[in-house]
Amino acid sequence: MAGRTYKTEAVVLRSLRFSEADRILHLYTADRGRVGAIAKGIRKTKSRFGARLEPLSHVALVLHEGSGELHTVTGVELIGSHHAAREDGYRLSVGLTGAEAMLRLFAEPEANERAFAALARFLDVLDGTPRPADARPAIDPLALSFQLKLLWVSGYLPHVTACVECGAGEGLVGFSARAGGAVCGLHARGSFALSPEGLSGVEQLLSTPLADAADAGLGERARREALAVVGSCYEEHGGFRLRTVPV
Repeated sequence: MAGRTYKTEAVVLRSLRFSEADRILHLYTADRGRVGAIAKGIRKTKSRFGARLEPLSHVALVLHEGSGELHTVTGVELIGSHHAAREDGYRLSVGLTGAEAMLRLFAEPEANERAFAALARFLDVLDGTPRPADARPAIDPLALSFQLKLLWVSGYLPHVTACVECGAGEGLVGFSARAGGAVCGLHARGSFALSPEGLSGVEQLLSTPLADAADAGLGERARREALAVVGSCYEEHGGFRLRTVPV
């Protein structure tokens, strides 16, 4: 077979049915960034790979790179199944939100060590994250913290400690994704309103380790406004909205 074979760690971000027995996989790999692959025969009952290539699985792969865009899976070893996250509807929704954020923000076949490490850590934490009392995946603290950190890693860190237009540290009233962060009353044109709770919440979610995000104690208003900051950054810098997050 022409081409070359290589090994890499990867996380399965999405899995799509293809033909009668195959699946197309959207992968984020440690060595090459975003990669598309085909897993042949994976939907057959006797497939060796099927259970190891579910969405959110962290795996060590052997991939064959041929002449087409899709690489071929020829070997799989499971590093972390994240079965606990997939089997709980709430945690699965949080996990798929994070996976889609990776797909949209890191769409190129270009390795990013920090992004891969953040993704792997996010999934490890997700396995043990309890369902909050006000269970709403879109404003889950872990989901928000992960997405804000991805924006940081991708070069779109939202600055919320001072006005991005004049540097004022007080009187911040809004957020402008186009300007790159919080704005004061004098520069609020084109921004949306952001409360002190929202500003503090975004700063806290950015600075808090993923493992501690669930214990940050943020109120619903702060989390809703953090979601608005994330969504506006996606639209401004990437021109997209996440399908897994309701508008």
